[in-house]
Amino acid sequence: MHRGYPQGWPRWRLLPDRIPVMSLLIASDADAGRRLHPGWVALGASTVIFHLGLIFYGLTPALISRPLHMALALPWVLIFMATTPWQRISGWLLTGLGIAACGYIALNERALANQYGFIDTQLQMVIGVFLIFLALEAARRAIGWPLPLVALTALAYGALGQYLPGVFGHPGMPMASYVGTLTIAESGLWGSLTGVSVGVVAIFVIFGAVLNAGEAGRGFMNLASAFAGRLTGGAAKVSVISSALMGSISGSASANVASTGAITIPSMVRLGYPRALAGSVEAVASSGGQIMPPLMGAGAFVMVELTGTPYTQIMAAALLPAILYFVTVWVGINAYATRHDLRPMAESDRPSTKEVLITSLFFAVPFVLLLERIFLGGYTPQYAASIAIFAGMALLFFDVTLSFSLRGFFERMAEAAVTAGRQVAVIGAIIICASLVIGVLSLTGLGVKITSGILSLSNDMLWPALLLTALACLILGMEVPTTAAYVICVSVAGPALTALGLEPLLAHLFVFWFALLSTITPPVCGGVFIAAGMVGENWLKVALKAMALGIGLYIIPLAMISNPDIIRLDSNPGGALLDALKIAVGLTGISFGVIARKAWWLRLALIVAGALVIFLI
Repeated sequence: MHRGYPQGWPRWRLLPDRIPVMSLLIASDADAGRRLHPGWVALGASTVIFHLGLIFYGLTPALISRPLHMALALPWVLIFMATTPWQRISGWLLTGLGIAACGYIALNERALANQYGFIDTQLQMVIGVFLIFLALEAARRAIGWPLPLVALTALAYGALGQYLPGVFGHPGMPMASYVGTLTIAESGLWGSLTGVSVGVVAIFVIFGAVLNAGEAGRGFMNLASAFAGRLTGGAAKVSVISSALMGSISGSASANVASTGAITIPSMVRLGYPRALAGSVEAVASSGGQIMPPLMGAGAFVMVELTGTPYTQIMAAALLPAILYFVTVWVGINAYATRHDLRPMAESDRPSTKEVLITSLFFAVPFVLLLERIFLGGYTPQYAASIAIFAGMALLFFDVTLSFSLRGFFERMAEAAVTAGRQVAVIGAIIICASLVIGVLSLTGLGVKITSGILSLSNDMLWPALLLTALACLILGMEVPTTAAYVICVSVAGPALTALGLEPLLAHLFVFWFALLSTITPPVCGGVFIAAGMVGENWLKVALKAMALGIGLYIIPLAMISNPDIIRLDSNPGGALLDALKIAVGLTGISFGVIARKAWWLRLALIVAGALVIFLI
């Protein structure tokens, strides 16, 4: 059993499109043995060494580092995640051929770079087509069909779009150039998005895996319990704080639900909270992990690449909206306290001050190093994270009592290696598949045509364009992981929004937030399904309460448009804090109006007043 979970707690299988960044689910003893098999530990260690090494090796050509990144990911998504004999057999075959194909690209990097994306041998064509197929299949096995189907549709358009009549057709291109640009040049599979996965996302995933192999998770829970456990709705507020802290390194709703929820949900049920409310609190609080810096579910690093904005500026821009989200959830819990007896945690369930201080060191030391190296040292995020990783590894020598253990260190490192290897692979599979879509959009000019369509449908007005973009994000996000949905939507809608006067970073944050809606919005609401399964309640009841509690997720992106100074914390801190305060007041009124047990006219007045404060004052 993993640490920190009740004996006999069931092992929940996550929805395929919401794979967590940390492998924190309960597993049977046999499954745990398979996870920590020496072969997988060695492969995970190779993944960690490779990605950390890229920071210190010096400049590595993209056509070497990115194919090797894919090669390291293949065994995890094709073999480790296999659930049937056929998947395992085919997984071994595809992995062997895939490693050979990726190796061909890496070994022939110089020659391929001089071909400028044009295939000139039959072998290269076979390898190129196979790599495209492999990227689709890896993503399918990692997260299910939706994203590969989007990519397959884009690929079909690139190959056959010249036969479409009207404005959405394209002139066509030779197949040797089409396949070659996607597979043997620094675009398509090996484009800049894959570079983000290799150089930055993987490092922060490793950082999260190392922290959570130790006692950082317990430190988050203890700090939250000490701070909020004695308040009204204390168990629910512990879930909010611990999920915010955990989400800052996991960036995954599913990981948060599975980890913090395994402790907070039974605690809430034991205190008499309605089961639907207990599940919704955890689902909503956990969803905030993808908007909370520094990781933001890999979105922050993709945003750096797509906008050219420094990482520190993106962290500053995303911070206040993320805090407002959790403040709204906190207010919603207080509003539910007018309907239910939401008791505080029992004193016996709250940790001692000494335990809080000791366990907090396990995340405080790496976090302080990370932030110090970024903001004071002036180093890149990936270098700062690598220093924090080494500090986290040093802390793995100690347990919660600060007892030194060499055996414990190797056990925790093995767990971290397997967790990191698997999650780097899953995120890599998602980003590589999404890169195919971006490659086709660039090659065919389809993105420009969709952008023109949005401008035309909105009659060149910003708010109708925003609503069209939000609808597209919600629909795509229901079936595609948040980061991939964000990348695809912003590639086609972002230029339209900026053409209508929205600054690029604000447009990207708007799209990213709306791509996240599907975590709590039916019919596909990954965080809700997991929480409902854990609490044993009807998922729709949990979803309805989650939408009320998480109303900030729907309003804050629009509030950012009306109050753009909120994302300028680094350049205009006074204006940013003033806008944040105004939005917080409005959200408080709206949340109470939607949830609290008050007279209908008072609730309506609170909702209207809150909206006026946010959007008109």
